[in-house]
Amino acid sequence: MSTITARAGLCLVLALAVPCNASAEADEASADDVSARRRFSRLVPAIEIVGFDLCVNRVADAAVGESGEYDVDLSSLRHNLTHRWVIDNDPFDTNQFLHPCQGAMYHGFARSAGLDYWKSTVYTFAGSAMWELAGETTSPSSNDQIATGFGGSILGEPLFRMASLVLERGRGRRAWLELAAAAIDPPLGFNRLAFGDRFDAVEPSGEPACSMRLHAGGSLTALTHRGLSKSFIRNEALLDFSMDYGLPGKPGYVHRRPFDAFSFQLTASSANVFESILSRGLLVGRDYEAGAAVRGAWGLYGTYDYIAPQIFRISSTGVGIGTTGQAWLSRTTALQGTALIGLGYGAAGTIRGSGERDYHQGATPAGLLALRLILGERASFDLAARDWYVSKIASHENGWENVVRAEASATLRIHGRHGVSLRYTYTRRHADQPEDGKQLQSRGTIGVFYTFLGGGRLGAVHWPRCEPALR
Repeated sequence: MSTITARAGLCLVLALAVPCNASAEADEASADDVSARRRFSRLVPAIEIVGFDLCVNRVADAAVGESGEYDVDLSSLRHNLTHRWVIDNDPFDTNQFLHPCQGAMYHGFARSAGLDYWKSTVYTFAGSAMWELAGETTSPSSNDQIATGFGGSILGEPLFRMASLVLERGRGRRAWLELAAAAIDPPLGFNRLAFGDRFDAVEPSGEPACSMRLHAGGSLTALTHRGLSKSFIRNEALLDFSMDYGLPGKPGYVHRRPFDAFSFQLTASSANVFESILSRGLLVGRDYEAGAAVRGAWGLYGTYDYIAPQIFRISSTGVGIGTTGQAWLSRTTALQGTALIGLGYGAAGTIRGSGERDYHQGATPAGLLALRLILGERASFDLAARDWYVSKIASHENGWENVVRAEASATLRIHGRHGVSLRYTYTRRHADQPEDGKQLQSRGTIGVFYTFLGGGRLGAVHWPRCEPALR
């Protein structure tokens, strides 16, 4: 292989590797405003990102054979440096799934080397730019820079936080905890294994209030309008994991750092591997309270969404203004909710049975409203509605896509951490494309699940002053 990728990586290393002490005060404070003394390095993640890109380049080159797409040299680098960036036409999963995953690796290398969120995001953008310029011969892509650079940080930060929480709170043999953390966030596991006690101090979480649920079961298709899609599996097995981290209301916990509050959901399907990945986190915000029974946080959120209900798909990376809060309606009944409106860059389109690519990219306004009613320690009811509009703005294509997703579910706790859930999901795509004209596709499913409740509770947060007010 040409040495151009290594040379470009060396430039990245030299640009980022500002000398620093092996041990210094952490750049970010813990949630209780107590500074943690943690070691960090600016050089280590730069080297790791370069090495990771080299590995991806070689694996991709071996996979595509003689196409030459990854056979980079000085000529391809010169071309990429001197020509304008484009909106590329790579396959949907490459742009909207693999690129954010690649960015999450960049982000994880920096975070697990002791850097804070914002510094790690700089590394994520730099790693993405290096790949666009020197990782492949095709013209650098602006939409890939958004998906990898920003989407990677939105996806990677929850993985780092959840892995750190396993190490901080986990019970059992240390080896098993380390293995679990590495499975959640591979860069963190790699750095802890490679550098021993240099980076093994766990970043303090500040003891956030968290709600975790694991659903295992299956869904049956209740209704469908396939449209142009030709292949479809009516029934599927599902494994769904969701976590709400940093729920408002816990005494002493303040949302100061990026992602001190976040929501993450991953749904795996027997029909198409990943049915959905939804990640959002509070980047900059403030806590608020209204009377004795309401607590919340509001501010600027970062979002990454990927949904593929077999017959079509939608993905978007963006930012939005929103709020997350909880209100006690009575001594035993709580209402939690999130409202968000924002703007991102996304892609959506049908999935044809023949494998032909068909999707539209553009600026994507989006909205979210999610509510959870919690009835003591026995039951909860969830409602969520999401809307994305993939416009023709910042796109080389005409037309538009509108995708709406609504979910309603009920969970009953049977004993301890064990429960059952019933969920109905409806997803609809309405589009108008020059090639195919107006299109309407929809799918509705009914799912039944065994539910494991993390912590054994349904997620309501208690604070002292709400009790007297509700008597």
